[in-house]
Amino acid sequence: MAIHYQQLKQRAFAPQRQHYTQRDSMLYALSLGVGNDPLDESALPFVYEGMAGGLRPLPSQAVVLGYPGFWAREPDTGIDWVKVLHGEQRMRLHMPLPAEAEIVGYNRITHITDKGEGKGAVMVTERRIETAQGELLATIQQVSFLRGDGGYSHQLGGQPNDEPLQALRPTPEDRSPDFTDTQTTRPEAALLYRLMGDYNPLHADPAVARKAGFERPILHGLASYGLVCRAILRQCADNNPARLKALDIRFASPVYPGETLITEIWKVEGQPMQLQLRARVLERDKVVLSHGFAELA
Repeated sequence: MAIHYQQLKQRAFAPQRQHYTQRDSMLYALSLGVGNDPLDESALPFVYEGMAGGLRPLPSQAVVLGYPGFWAREPDTGIDWVKVLHGEQRMRLHMPLPAEAEIVGYNRITHITDKGEGKGAVMVTERRIETAQGELLATIQQVSFLRGDGGYSHQLGGQPNDEPLQALRPTPEDRSPDFTDTQTTRPEAALLYRLMGDYNPLHADPAVARKAGFERPILHGLASYGLVCRAILRQCADNNPARLKALDIRFASPVYPGETLITEIWKVEGQPMQLQLRARVLERDKVVLSHGFAELA
């Protein structure tokens, strides 16, 4: 079954209504290893409600709110869902996340781009996260690589093909990073992070991971994304989550739970509130997140 462009672009998603509590916000941060060092007082505002100013959620928690589930595997999409990869994540924050709230996620497909037969297609899903009162908290863009659906624009008598999003820029090669942050992930990190709502067995079952070509279960890409968010706050934003306004990243390679993530951050020349970044795994010296961009207030 081929992708039907108009049908996908007009796909109706029910509003995703969700109530999250302070406990959920703490669990999100704990799943990323925040608080692993019991003497790190800078971590406490993200995991302990007793600090002055109260609990402060990590900004990246927005990516797990209002999620409509893995709808691409539904038969009427025409998508070869087994070959779908999460390629990029982009986020714009319009106001700080409350520690607890009633929210609504509004999802829609904004772009479908054909890269050609055998080369796959790219789909962009946008999610607007609002409070129950209609205040816009965040706008999320998820870029998915549909590896099995290239050439769709020439099928069914010819179909439209959207212009892609503006490409993310690679990090500088001519100078060393201005900041470096090191975080060791816990061996059970994927089992903890799946409680955020992504129950794909690839992150839990060794047999499923081996069938997918991995030596063991891998960490969720959005968990690595959250670790990078934490690194930016720690190195560049005085641990103040209200300062992060944007975070974009490309998923370059999987991370295995227990590995050490090194985030490298460059200031953008002439733009003091903009950053470029990437992350690599220390043990394998492999870049796992690339083409990163962040903006601070």
